[in-house]
Amino acid sequence: MKHKNHILVVIAFLVCTSLFAQQGRQKRADTLFNKFSFVKASKVYRELIQKNYNRDYATRKLADCYAYLRDPRNAARYYKNVVKQGNVPVEYYYKYAQSLRGIKKYDESQEWLKRYKDSGGVVNANDFSKDINFITSVFGAEQQYFLDRFRFNSKFSDFGAFEQGGKVYFTSARDEGVAVKRLYGWNEQPFLDIYEADVKSKKNVDHSAKIKGDVNSIYHDGPITITKDGKTMYFSRNNFNKNIEVKDNSGLTNMKIYRATLVDGEWTNVEDLPINGDDFSTQHPALNVDDSKLYFASDRPGTKGGSDIWVVDIFPDGTLRNLQNMGEVINTESAEGFPFINNENVLFFSSDGHTGLGLLDIFATLKDEDNNDDIVGVINVGVPVNSNADDFSFSMNPDGITGYFASNRRGGRGSDDIYAYHRVPILHVEGVVTDAINGNPVVAAKIKLFDDKGNEIAYMETDENGYYQINIDRNEDFKIVASQDKYIDDYRTFTSKKIQTELTSITANLLLNPVPDVVKLAGLNTNNLGYDNDAEINAESNSDSTAVKAAKLNPIYFDFEKYNIRKEYALELDKIVKLMTIDYPEMAIKIEAHTDSRGTTAYNDILSTNRAKSTYNYLISKGVNPSNIIEYKGYGERRLINNCADGIPCSPAQHQLNRRTEFVVVKME
Repeated sequence: MKHKNHILVVIAFLVCTSLFAQQGRQKRADTLFNKFSFVKASKVYRELIQKNYNRDYATRKLADCYAYLRDPRNAARYYKNVVKQGNVPVEYYYKYAQSLRGIKKYDESQEWLKRYKDSGGVVNANDFSKDINFITSVFGAEQQYFLDRFRFNSKFSDFGAFEQGGKVYFTSARDEGVAVKRLYGWNEQPFLDIYEADVKSKKNVDHSAKIKGDVNSIYHDGPITITKDGKTMYFSRNNFNKNIEVKDNSGLTNMKIYRATLVDGEWTNVEDLPINGDDFSTQHPALNVDDSKLYFASDRPGTKGGSDIWVVDIFPDGTLRNLQNMGEVINTESAEGFPFINNENVLFFSSDGHTGLGLLDIFATLKDEDNNDDIVGVINVGVPVNSNADDFSFSMNPDGITGYFASNRRGGRGSDDIYAYHRVPILHVEGVVTDAINGNPVVAAKIKLFDDKGNEIAYMETDENGYYQINIDRNEDFKIVASQDKYIDDYRTFTSKKIQTELTSITANLLLNPVPDVVKLAGLNTNNLGYDNDAEINAESNSDSTAVKAAKLNPIYFDFEKYNIRKEYALELDKIVKLMTIDYPEMAIKIEAHTDSRGTTAYNDILSTNRAKSTYNYLISKGVNPSNIIEYKGYGERRLINNCADGIPCSPAQHQLNRRTEFVVVKME
């Protein structure tokens, strides 16, 4: 018998170990996916499928990985399995249709598009009317960027916009207001200069808005970047300095990057940099977050294609060292240019060598999960930022939400126009599931997310800290349910409607009350389970009845000087009703109501009594047996749960914690 028990213990240990291993794999896969590391994420999702762990969910995510990796053949292979799943979101019909389009199965694609439309999906009139890249279709279906008006465009070329210190800096060929214009022979437009304007200005700008100092010359100047302290500028210019123009052996004037400093409101002390050369171009400067690296585009020797992205270190004394090509993950045999680094250290750039919608498209880099310095891939930022024309000079403001780019697409005012955008970042719901009695995290609790029609749209399990995180759509209503063996389910309803654009997470913590019959009197020490030492036990020590402490259910809260039941807490009371009428009809409770310290003692006694009574009346109205409510009583301000007594300053949130009704279980059979 001992040997048999030992075997059972070993088997149980191995099962638990395997379960935790799979949970860890899913968490890692989801983390990789959320950080755009789709190659690595796909490998882990395949492992989860092979282990038959949360198979439906892993299959959906694996198919999405292949979609983002521009691999429609493998995407279609897994979406084919996804669309057979029960209660699958209809958006996967659309994704499957797109993947079939990507492998030229047009008839099947149209069938699934029709099924998507018949299921309530919305399809634009021109869907599938153009043979566009598959990945862009996916991005178009999940749009993150939205265009805003930029006030300062002209009928000439405008690009290179970025914000700093309440100013927007940009490059333009307008030269408006100047009597005599010098024209660039290539396109018969004026030469480029650098302009600045107040971000909130409603007026367009002319030559008087050119930046002050020695930066603008008689040839092309711009685009620029400025250090975070606003004192140093790096800018592109034709090979022209100190009134001398230098041409290469072909008679062309190449581009160089110069450095200038701000002195008394003017940019001066223009300095030619050692990374430049007369026989190749160096242009499009960009600085990283701490101004320690300078990124740029160049066709210098060692360049893979027409032009590549390069980087050089900037040392504290201003010297430039360790020049490097950014490598073949970024650079192609075609042209790359216009680098930009956002506050998250993500490199954006333009390219006509990576797969895109048209000519130049804007791309973002993907970092290695384990080594954040290693770039493992690039991703097209999608429409509407990219189009079938040239899209370039992307920038993002420090808020991570707004920014600019330029395009020569149809519908603009000039040859190149600046477009402002705002970004709606990915939103997720997150929270911690805890034991309502002892406050410990509940590991491997099952989390299910439902839409407003009751369809399950996501499933996962909590990690070792009781934590979960699920990506969600905006402008939707949801219900999230936590469950675990030996616990009573808990749920929350929440909405992602009318929330701020910059908000990226919604918190929904859940509390699980242990099912009472998990604690048996025979041989168990209830103190080790987090129960109060003076817990009331309503059972004989030798019986099989449940041992129940004076356990508190989730409290409900009240508005200041109010005793009506708030809508969100009616849901909490409904859970108690279910317990007392269906699950445990012999369950008996006490109702204890409280106030904060504001107001007189006599007033608060009356107010808390009214809160206890309104709670009692609600439960009775829903079918609870009055004899199962042993007592309802108000305690006024006598049982504060924090230091917010009379005369002590406290925040509204601290006072709110005291305006509560608590429930004490005194009997459950």
